[in-house]
Amino acid sequence: DDEGEEELDFYFNSYSHFGIHEEMLKDRVRTESYRDFMLKNGDLFRDKVVLDVGCGTGILSMIAARAGAKHVYGVDMSTVVYQARENVRENGLEGSVTLFKGKVEEVELPVAHVDIIVSEWMGYFLIFESMLDTVLFARDKWLRPGGVVHPDQSSIYLVALDDEEHKNDRLRFWDDVYGYRMSAMRRSVFVEPAVEVVRPESVVSAPHVIRSIDANTCQVADLTFTVPFALVVQRDATVYALASYFDTLFERDCAVPVMFGTGPECTPTHWKQTVLFLEHELPVKRGDVITGDITVDRLASNPRGLDIKLHYSPPDQPDVKHFQRFKME
Repeated sequence: DDEGEEELDFYFNSYSHFGIHEEMLKDRVRTESYRDFMLKNGDLFRDKVVLDVGCGTGILSMIAARAGAKHVYGVDMSTVVYQARENVRENGLEGSVTLFKGKVEEVELPVAHVDIIVSEWMGYFLIFESMLDTVLFARDKWLRPGGVVHPDQSSIYLVALDDEEHKNDRLRFWDDVYGYRMSAMRRSVFVEPAVEVVRPESVVSAPHVIRSIDANTCQVADLTFTVPFALVVQRDATVYALASYFDTLFERDCAVPVMFGTGPECTPTHWKQTVLFLEHELPVKRGDVITGDITVDRLASNPRGLDIKLHYSPPDQPDVKHFQRFKME
């Protein structure tokens, strides 16, 4: 429909802006992990045909060529691909890197199959923006039997938080805004997940994996799910929020596996962490277990957004089920 087309146009046009690519390239954890994966696994790339899904500035395509790929095809829907072609020529790689502008679902490649697919598809909460759908389409259409998609393994984690300063900044702020109460604004905090850097000392539970994804085998249907969780509390606290983050692994067929994480204890990345503020604070003691379930689905109004439903119970009242619904748009 027209509204859906407008959402897609906004998504692709946003990736035409210089600032987004500058931020991603300056994210050293992200870019150096991809570089190390390819350059330290030259045997994987040598004389192989590679497809870079969502090639952006062409950085991954060029690294793959340097790693020994026979030829690299990159595809991107945004107009940044025109600058990427100049980047390829400037670095003398036009003989081994070819970039196409268009949707992966519509573009025609000059080859029937590729040996390797690389893509930086991860979004906030790992799967926000749903670019993995496009990678899976490319995998099913072009990847030869025995070929690999990288990164191959990713997991989403959930932890509980207690941070009085952060709570004051995000929640209590609305109780006194230059002498005025703004409770209506405060309510939005419990609906819209916040993407921000969480201080590692705020984490009061062990992490719980809510989803693991293998890009070589998963299906689009696997990206919507309902799973239970149990967060084991590690110190006395008052839990006011949950935070999500992910880690990513390049492992399949790699002589030198490479991994990076986006948790609070890791070097901050442009993905930061995703924070879900709880309407009902949970006083907890060390050893308590916060139980519940989380449902992650696509937004009906914007399939690149996420509809997150959360049920959670206080450790001392397991029969009490609090419910919240969050929208990432």
